[in-house]
Order: sequence, then structure tokens, then C-alpha cells
Amino acid sequence: MARSGSAVKGMLTLFNLRSLLHSPLPGLLSQWQWTRAIFPPIAQKNYCTKPTRPIGRYPVPYKKDLPYDIVELMEEMETKSGFLPNVFKVLSHRPAEFRAFFAYYNALMNKETGRLSKADRELIVVATSINNRCLYCVISHSALHRIYSKNPTLADQVSVNYEVAELQARERVMLDFALAISRCDNITEEHFKNLEAHGFDREDAWDIAAIAAFFSLSNRIAHFTDMRPNEEFYSMGRLPREKDGEPKK
Repeated sequence: MARSGSAVKGMLTLFNLRSLLHSPLPGLLSQWQWTRAIFPPIAQKNYCTKPTRPIGRYPVPYKKDLPYDIVELMEEMETKSGFLPNVFKVLSHRPAEFRAFFAYYNALMNKETGRLSKADRELIVVATSINNRCLYCVISHSALHRIYSKNPTLADQVSVNYEVAELQARERVMLDFALAISRCDNITEEHFKNLEAHGFDREDAWDIAAIAAFFSLSNRIAHFTDMRPNEEFYSMGRLPREKDGEPKK
């Protein structure tokens, strides 16, 4: 059973205080050491993105009030990305749904089997999300597609009109099928034959359909919560990243 954030905080505080009280130099403890003992790092850390407007219409819980497993996932994401995507903050309003959402997200988007690359998966999300007019998912997953594909323009083209975008034939049939799912078209054997003609099997078809279906749900959650994209997403994958402190060229 996941411990609450407050319970874990209490355990960490007690552990740190005991360590300091048994220190060989208790009288020389710095103010920083006492602060770390009473307020552990996990409770001190703030969201690094400082939005200029609300990120949604529901309140975002304080991290100290969240279950520890959710805080841990947030910390990991923020460390890896350099910022915490707003979807984590918004969905933390309902911890049980947060866990269910990201469990299915990971099952679909991070699986290692099948013929869909990470870039393919992100392109499906972009196409589905523009069909559902979801600002958050179009902006955030366009950024991820740019990173995975190393193509800074294709997601933008798909966002405007995928039918004239510079897509490979396999990408086009993939998006045709994803959008048929998103629109709730009647799915026939012809759809599967078109996919098979471009190298996709029935399991790949399931992956394409499941991603389109899941993000049609995600799009609607983003709509009613008024979820706003982080500013960081807009420039991700468009310019070279800095390396070892050197300025961008």
C-alpha cells in the first residue's frame, strides 16, 4: 500500500533528526543541516515551471499532501525533463486516476515490441489531438515527436493538415487508421488490408487504435480541465540543445 506524502515526510524527518542528534559534533550543526533535517528535500522541492496563468481550472495539490509514489514519479520526470509537464499537476487532483492514466500511458507509449517507433506513436497522438482540437496534447506531443524523429517540421505540418504533410506512405496509412478510430468511423477489413500492405500486422493495428482511443480520452480530460501546455514545450526539438555549458550554435 502506498504511504501518504505526510507519513513519509514524518518518517524521513525522524530519521534525519536521529542521525543529526547522534552526530559526533551536535553543537556544530549548521542551519542548513537542521533545515534539511526538519524539511527533507522531497518536501522542499517546488515545481520549477512558474506559470503566468492558471494551468487548469482545478486546484493543484501541494506535493506534501500527495501519496509518495506520485511525488516520486513527479520528481523523476522533473529531474529528467528539467520541468514538470502540467498534465502531472492537473491529474494529481485525483491520485487514483493519475495512477491509472499513467499506467496505461506507459503500456502504450513505452512498449518495446511491434513495428511502431516512438516517433510513430507521438505522430498518432498529434493527429488524434488536432482532430479533437486539444491544445495541450498537440503542443506537448509535437515537441516529443520533434525530439524522437529529429524532424523539426513534420508535426507542425500534421497539425495543420496531415493530408498534405510530407509523410511516408506507411505514416499516412497509419494516421488514416488512427483518425478513423478517433472519429468513430465504421472499421472494416479494408482498414486492416491497407495497414498490412504497408507492413503493419494486426497487433500493430491494435497499438495504433489503442493510442488513438486513449488520447481521445486524454484530449477530453484536457478540454474540461482547461489544461494549458508548459511554455517549454513550444521550443523543444526546434533548436540544438546546449552541451557542457557551451552556448547554442
